[in-house]
Amino acid sequence: MSTLYDFEIRSLQGKALDLSVYKGKVLLVVNTASKCGLTPQYEGLQALYEAYKDKGLVILGAPCNQFANQEPGDAGTIEGRCLVNYGVSFPVTEKIDVNGKNAHPLFVYLKKAAPGTLGNAVKWNFTKFLVGKDGQAITRFAPTTKPERIVADIEAALAA
Repeated sequence: MSTLYDFEIRSLQGKALDLSVYKGKVLLVVNTASKCGLTPQYEGLQALYEAYKDKGLVILGAPCNQFANQEPGDAGTIEGRCLVNYGVSFPVTEKIDVNGKNAHPLFVYLKKAAPGTLGNAVKWNFTKFLVGKDGQAITRFAPTTKPERIVADIEAALAA
């Protein structure tokens, strides 16, 4: 059986990131885009990260351009839009696909482990996957679910 810790992804800066470094942490993995109507959720995600990072929460942003071409830029452009404009300090990965034949293996795993209500595909930017300390996916949140609405789920995962 796979866990999140079995995967590797590249950081926005192109460095290999072995997700096993997060063993024992709770992760919120989010596919992001910087030109989306939901982009202001970066502020809420950053607020969650600041409030819970010392308690064991890691937020992992994964830029994706598969939805209405809302993340068209390169790493430098993405860095300027999300890290600078929204003060994002949580880890952000390279731009990846979350659906289709080129979907990153991490998202293939997450979609299977925490299916959506209308199938496994990621429906839009800012779909959120909560992963427990054991590396197993707990649940998926819709793109429109604001970060502040999942505090209770995060706290329960941190307490488990």
